[in-house]
Order: sequence, then C-alpha cells, then structure tokens
Amino acid sequence: MRRRASLFFTASVFLTLGACKASNSAKAAGATSDWSMHGGNYQEQQFSPLKQIHVENVGKLGLLWSHEFGTHRGLEATPLVENGVIYTTVEWSVVYAIDARTGQVLWTFDPEVSRFRARRICCDVVNRGVALYHGKVYVGTLDGRLIALDEKSGAPAWDTVTFDQSKAYAITGAPRVAKGLVLIGNAGAEYGVRGYISAYDAETGKLVWRTFTVPGDPAQGFESKALEVAAKTWHGKWWVAGGGGTPWDTIVYDPELDLVYTGTGNGSTWYRALRSEGQGDNLYLASILALRGSTGEMAWHFQETPGDNWDYDATQPLMLAELKIGGRARKVIMQASKNGFFYILDRETGEFISAKPFVSGITWAAGVDAQSGRPIESTTAYDGLHPVLVSPDTDGAHNWFPMAFDPQKGLVYIPAKERTAFLHAPDPGWKYDPKSWNRGQNEDYSGPLVKKLQAAPPAVGKLVAWNPVEEREVWHVVHPSVESGGVLATAGDLVFQGRPDGTFLAYDATNGRKLWEFDTGTGIMAPPVTYTVGGVQYITVTAGWGGVPGVINPPGQGITKPGFGRILTFAIGGNRKLEIPPFGHSGPPKPAIHMTASRETVHEGEVLYSTYCLYCHGVNAVAGALPDLRYASVQVHKQFPDIVLGGARESRGMPSFKDVLNEKKVRAIEAFVLSRAEQSAHAAH
Repeated sequence: MRRRASLFFTASVFLTLGACKASNSAKAAGATSDWSMHGGNYQEQQFSPLKQIHVENVGKLGLLWSHEFGTHRGLEATPLVENGVIYTTVEWSVVYAIDARTGQVLWTFDPEVSRFRARRICCDVVNRGVALYHGKVYVGTLDGRLIALDEKSGAPAWDTVTFDQSKAYAITGAPRVAKGLVLIGNAGAEYGVRGYISAYDAETGKLVWRTFTVPGDPAQGFESKALEVAAKTWHGKWWVAGGGGTPWDTIVYDPELDLVYTGTGNGSTWYRALRSEGQGDNLYLASILALRGSTGEMAWHFQETPGDNWDYDATQPLMLAELKIGGRARKVIMQASKNGFFYILDRETGEFISAKPFVSGITWAAGVDAQSGRPIESTTAYDGLHPVLVSPDTDGAHNWFPMAFDPQKGLVYIPAKERTAFLHAPDPGWKYDPKSWNRGQNEDYSGPLVKKLQAAPPAVGKLVAWNPVEEREVWHVVHPSVESGGVLATAGDLVFQGRPDGTFLAYDATNGRKLWEFDTGTGIMAPPVTYTVGGVQYITVTAGWGGVPGVINPPGQGITKPGFGRILTFAIGGNRKLEIPPFGHSGPPKPAIHMTASRETVHEGEVLYSTYCLYCHGVNAVAGALPDLRYASVQVHKQFPDIVLGGARESRGMPSFKDVLNEKKVRAIEAFVLSRAEQSAHAAH
C-alpha cells in the first residue's frame, strides 16, 4: 500500500493578544508547557496544573483560531502538543501537525486505508490519537498498521502490520510508549477475533512481546500459564469465533512499578450461552490486566463482569492516583466502568478496594461483593437463550470518553449516562460468519420485551463529580443529550467538556456552575487539552460528531448536531468569529421514486437493513453523521445495485456488499428505505 506524506511549509505568524500583553509571558518567552502524553502524563488524569485561565477570567475566553478538516464522521482524538505543535488524527487514521498558535497546517500524513475496512469496523472509522517519543509520531491505523512518522516532516520512519489483515481486526485506540516500547491493542470482537496487546521497539518497529487476552484452541497449546488457567473458565469451542476480549482503547503505564495496565473487551459472541455453553467466567473478558512492561507477562488481573453477557467491555479509561483510603496511602487504579460501577483497585497487587454505582437505574447487578469485588448478578439479567432487558445498555454508563481527576479536590469528573436500557435477544441459530457481525443477536426479535423497552424512562446524560474515597457523587450537571464528550480539569478550578449539540463549556470544578460556553458548530466527542506556548495558556478541542451514537443515531438521545469536523483553539481575549458551513438536509424527506413492493419484501428489507446498513445509516433509516437514505435522489436509486454491490462509492467510504447480498436483497433494502421516506413525509404533515 502506498504511503503519502504531504508537507506544507508556512511562515509562522505570531499572534499577540492584547489581554496577554499584561501577563508575565515576557519572562517565559519561548517556554512551553506541553500536553505531550495521552491524558497529560503517565497517570492519565486529564488534569493540568495550569491556571492562567481560571474561574474569575474564563468568561473572557474566546476563539483564537479554527481549522476545517472537511470531515463528516466521528473525531475522537485527544490532541497532543509539543514545542508549539499540535499532533492529532481524524477519520481514516489521517495524521495532522498544526501550529498551535496560528492554526496553520504544517504537514499531513494519509496512510490510505482501504475504504473496504468500513465493513469490518463496528463503531465508525475513528482514531483516538497519536503517541510522541524521541522525535517520532506514532499512529495505529484502521487496517492494523503501526506507523512511526518523523515529527518535523511527517515522513514514515517505519511501518509494521500488527494483525492478520484478512481478519476483521481494526485499530481505533491511541498508542502508548513505555521504556522505549510502543504499545498498541486492537478491536473487532463484534466480528469474531481473538484480542491481544503488542509492544514494538520504538526505533525499529520490531515486535518485542505480545500478550493474548483470551485462550485459543487448547489443541494448539497455550502461550502462557495465565492463558492455560483462563481456558478452564471457558466451555465448548469458543476459539472458532476467536473469543473476543480485544483491548481496543485504554493502555496506561506505571514507570515506577514497570506495569502496563489495559482493559479488555466483550466476548465473541456477546452471549455466554452461545460462546461458552452458558458456563464459566470466560477469563479474561471484561477485565483489567496488569502486565510486566519489559515482557508482557501477566502480573495480576481483575474481572469486572465475569462471564459477560451484556457487552460490558472494561476498556474505559484507566487512571492512576494516590489516595488515602482507610487511613493509609494507596497506589490505586480507577475506572468508571461501562457496567455502571466505579472501581478502585490497588495497582501494585490488583487487590479489590471498592466499587460503587456512579449512576442510578442499574438492573444487571444488585451490587458488588465488598470482599471479592464480584458483582451480585440479578436473577433477571441472564436467562440462557431467552431475551432479557437490562441497564446499562451496550454503550454503557460510561464508555471511551476520558474522565478527569483533580488531585487537589480529590474529585473525578465522569461523562456518564443513566437509565439506558437494552434488549438482549440471543439468536439460537447463530453460527460464526467471518464476513459479518458475530454478536449472536436476533435481529428479528419482536417479543413482549420490545414494548417494555419502549415504555422505559428516557435515558439521561450527565457530567458527574465523584469523590472516589467517600464513594459518592458531589454534584452533577444534566445534559440536553444522552451522550457527552471527554473531560479536562485544571488547577484554575475549571472543568471543560463538549456536548453532542456542539456546545463547549467550562464549569466551576467545585460546584458544577456553568461559567462559559461556545458553539463549535458540530457535536463534540473528544476531550479538550490545555498547554502554554510563549507563556500563554491555550485550550484546544476537536469537534466532529460520529462514533457509535453519531452513525447509529438511536432515537431518544437528545439534541445532537452532525456537521463538518474542525479543531478549535481558545485563549483569553480571543475574538475570532466561527463561520459554520451548512450541513445536511432541510425539510422532511420525500420518496424520490415510486417502487411497488409487498409488505413481505419491505419487512425483508428492514431485517437486511438492520443487519448490514443500520451501523452507518442509522436506526430506522434516520441517519446522523452519514448520508440519510430517505433523502436519496433519483440518480442514487438508479445506481442502488451499483453502489451496494458494485462498490461505485467505495472511495467515499461505502464498500461493496456483493459477498453477502444479491440484487433481490438490495431491492428489498431499497423498498424499506423508500417506505421509511414515505412514512417520514406523512409524519411531517
């Protein structure tokens, strides 16, 4: 595959803000306070000691510059900043280097990922950022490459493939660096793969160690004693579908203990009755693992959701801290888990310390055993192959969005969701299919639990300030949408967060009082960062709505704003006006053509749409970030088979489905889409 690095050399334009002239920037001229690591430092607390911007002057914060990426899918990267340069990624794993003071693009690197990979990615073609180390920028790509780039030019230094590209793996997470090793995980459990984390030499790209998260075929032997032990908790032929357990996001390193911590994902399939004959804890799914930094050997593990049956990954951000618990100082690791409980573990030993619910409405478990840390699973949460309705849903009470910890206040700020619910209906006829989803879900379920789900109270999105020592909420803010973006806390007593409606806000870290807001024009998912250049403090955030909520667009998620992606930088005294280009459709949809189809054909199309199309074009054909097929033109309908089967728009991210669909099935999908356009048009009148 060709590599391309484009260099744009521009004269650096120094912008001086009147409000900054009176500051002590002259004394610190040329000095920088960087955000050069994911989470800000090894502890990944998303906290900055900077306080030029504080509760008294944050109201004077204004836009300094913005840059339009022209993208229209999810932007999830945490920007890194070093020596006045911002390094970030956008959709399709494209890397940018941008002057932090002016917004000028210094270089870009496009790894030219095949757009067919969209078929094998569950949750949008996103990327959560890069790692920086010794003059290089490291990025993991959707097609499984780990690439080292020269930080000055963007030219590739080395490029290595981290997984079997014939399988449905992907990389969406940011790499981390530990003792000269670049660490990277992978995603793909929904499609049926076996998870692992790898460490590569930062200078050469050579593989140093690899640790699998679930056991493989016992007949082939086990890579470690830990996997041999884990195999005893599995049943049947789980390895046929891979097992899952992909460590698709969080990786944290403790240099003092030389331990790498990672969280593992759900199983393949989602349902234990299908993947493990309904038995066993299925180690090391939904677990936190501690690995020796030099060798990858497992030091300890803690499983948050034994025998996971609800897609409760433990891949949410992990945070290291020192807390005084029970009268003594403890080195801890913390996580606000997808399953709704806030966990604190001893990071040296893996000893369970505590777990309390940080949201209300949890129904899958009644609590967590205070001694073992094992959840007390509700009797209504699992019924073999029979459907169950549980909360939280598969997106969790907290997902990948970074939380922040203010060590001065002792508070963790969590992007949280409560009262979410999901109907799990295992498919008794499921068989592993390497070309499709392998969740094991019955897409055609229409039983009585559907009405119960529809009658459930609406979900709520919150920013929660949580005291981990006292195990309680201190304050919360309710959002106008269920989702919310990543969080930044600063020593200026501020908490910054973006929302899906495009609003970027600053709150008083003590009480949650809103102090400032700015309309960025499109939904925000990524966390903001802060840094200084020349003694001036800046705040940078990326806006771009997408990801799971943005492309699936589930109903009832509140106010969201799809649009073109951009990066924005703010400073005290900034006064730039943001010009927001128009996006999407105006007015209700109207069927572009008339198509005669039976009720049976439309229903067949609905099932096929839910299987193959929903994950980009939205629930019930109501799209968010990607094209809304209800608005498809006459020309698009004429090309329907060419687009879906022939790959006519693969270069734009719409791959061919000729290996799983035929023209008859495509026409059934088209009939369903047209029926939805007609229903929407009638509803509008």
